[in-house]
Amino acid sequence: MSARIFLVAAEASGDALGADLAQALRARDPAIELAGVGGRLMAEEGIATQADISGLAILGFVDGLLAYSRVKRAVAATVEAVLRFKPDVVVLIDSWGFTLRVAQGVRAAAPHIKLVKYIGPQVWATRPGRAKTLAATVDHLICIHDFETPFYEPFGLACTVCGHPALGRFSAGDGAALRARQGFTAKEKIILVLPGSRAAEIRRVGPILWQAAELLDRDRDVRIVVVAASSVREQVLEQAPAAVRILDESEKEDAFAAATVALAASGTVTTEVALQGTPLVIGYKLGWITWAIARALLFKGKYVTLMNVAADEEVAPEFIQTRFTPENVAAAAAPLLDDESAREEQVRRQDEALAKMGRGGTPAAEIAADAVLAVYAQPRLPRAT
Repeated sequence: MSARIFLVAAEASGDALGADLAQALRARDPAIELAGVGGRLMAEEGIATQADISGLAILGFVDGLLAYSRVKRAVAATVEAVLRFKPDVVVLIDSWGFTLRVAQGVRAAAPHIKLVKYIGPQVWATRPGRAKTLAATVDHLICIHDFETPFYEPFGLACTVCGHPALGRFSAGDGAALRARQGFTAKEKIILVLPGSRAAEIRRVGPILWQAAELLDRDRDVRIVVVAASSVREQVLEQAPAAVRILDESEKEDAFAAATVALAASGTVTTEVALQGTPLVIGYKLGWITWAIARALLFKGKYVTLMNVAADEEVAPEFIQTRFTPENVAAAAAPLLDDESAREEQVRRQDEALAKMGRGGTPAAEIAADAVLAVYAQPRLPRAT
């Protein structure tokens, strides 16, 4: 009898991970039974969402409070869908707060169901105590980095290291083809703006990136383009200056490859752009209450960008909160536009960081699929807590 597996993803990044994982699981066992909660990409893999998770891409302490009742309803609906499907294994993808609550609800109602967390919280940077919480809740963790596993060893949580998922789904973009489609010449310089995939990111990060792009445009003849995630497309359309070329998500690899430099919100997209050989300048901004709490109590890392974390140095310039200004972003991006040697040097350093992150290895989805099926095949053993 084939495994019954339920995948839970609450936002765009998790939806992509879930879709990749579904493909890898079916490649191993076409008879496997899959159901889940997710978005468009998982639906395209035949996993129609079993609960409404719209609006759960929440960022920050205040946004979380405002969305509390909506999150609570979505958690209850997801737990109900899990119990209705009666899976052998539930895979909880990304989205720490939401998936933790789902895991706790499933564990309380059906302790025999095995729980796998796919992508753990960033315990090396914030809240190392989450390692103990996660170990008490799930049976297995699939994490990105080798340096995460020591945080879980004291609590007996088994871990599988999969590498960064973006490395495994890499598809080389055709920059020349995009330039031709958009009517750009081979010599024109392109500034790619990537303001994020969450409403709060568009609101807080977007304006600064647009202002930085306009500062760069004042003294240069550049083209400014943006790849708009479907979840925030309307917000991006409202925010982007009139002359900006709006591109669909389906063109993102080509756009990443075509760009001279990218101005991006911190997130998975920074790895995706770097894989296309384009230098980045990165920024991020939280609500002030969330930032104050994070700085005082939570954030322990030197960097937020995974390439910089892997390299243990600022390979791609990153500007967070008070340092995240249009002037700072523009000043860091200017040499990448004007000096080909500067651009080549940053791309070289980005490539070195990507190698440290596991570029060229087995795709994360395949490693994750093997880990999920191994958990399915094994008895769930009690652990010391």
